[in-house]
Amino acid sequence: MRRSIFSIIAIALCIIALTAAKPKSKSRNKMTQPTPAKVLMRTTLGDITIRLYDDTPLHTANFLKLAKEGYYDGTLFHRVIRDFMIQGGDPDSRNAKPGQSLGMGDPSYTIPAEFVYPKYFHKRGAIAAARQGDNVNPEKASSGSQFYIVTGKVYTPGQLDQMQVRLQHQQMQQIFDSLARENRDTIMSLRRNRDQAGLQQLQDSLVKQTEAIAAKNPATLTAEQREAYTTVGGTPHLDGSYSVFGEVISGMDVVDSIQKVATDGGDRPKEDIKVLEVKVL
Repeated sequence: MRRSIFSIIAIALCIIALTAAKPKSKSRNKMTQPTPAKVLMRTTLGDITIRLYDDTPLHTANFLKLAKEGYYDGTLFHRVIRDFMIQGGDPDSRNAKPGQSLGMGDPSYTIPAEFVYPKYFHKRGAIAAARQGDNVNPEKASSGSQFYIVTGKVYTPGQLDQMQVRLQHQQMQQIFDSLARENRDTIMSLRRNRDQAGLQQLQDSLVKQTEAIAAKNPATLTAEQREAYTTVGGTPHLDGSYSVFGEVISGMDVVDSIQKVATDGGDRPKEDIKVLEVKVL
């Protein structure tokens, strides 16, 4: 089982190398004051009201700041996947040409991850921050502006059991990768010396540490998660990896209308769906 969960040290090194090659992005971490907790998002298909959480202060304050600046006004829902989510917040989508590839725009800063998990999870209607992948963003920092609203699907109890096993394997791999990054210098030294026995010994040690850490806080679905995912639905495989900072309190019919539109090969709606205004209530 260890071999199936933990790849050889060379794979961990590949992850380390990719991470090391990524320039550090600027993070904004000063916006921590309590702020009004609701916004009205007016779109070309109708209105969506969103409640933002007080205990994700960085994401909430940032979203409200951008809303007050009119940052989202005129942007598109540029990525829509049925039974998954709708995504917006790319400033480059404003006045984008038909067929233009979108999804890379941001305000040139990231937000430190705020995982209030399992209290907040990817149930239907949750709003969360998009981000770059783990290979270039191991800290899971959020995009400064891009967000998505979860639609998801309903799962059976058996499907959730299978999902939980995958989540546990994913958790252990993430812990192992983190430990490998911490031991990067040692690993590189052993590789330069072609010390295969030393590499194997270090790998075995990291595996034991991984199992001990995971055992203290295993990736399991709570009763609340199971209730939500078997009734209203959601996207449980994203839990604990993306910052959930709010939820839709009215207008899910509008979200559903958006998720059902025709899209191109890049998941961009063929007819633009525009955010007209985001108003702080």
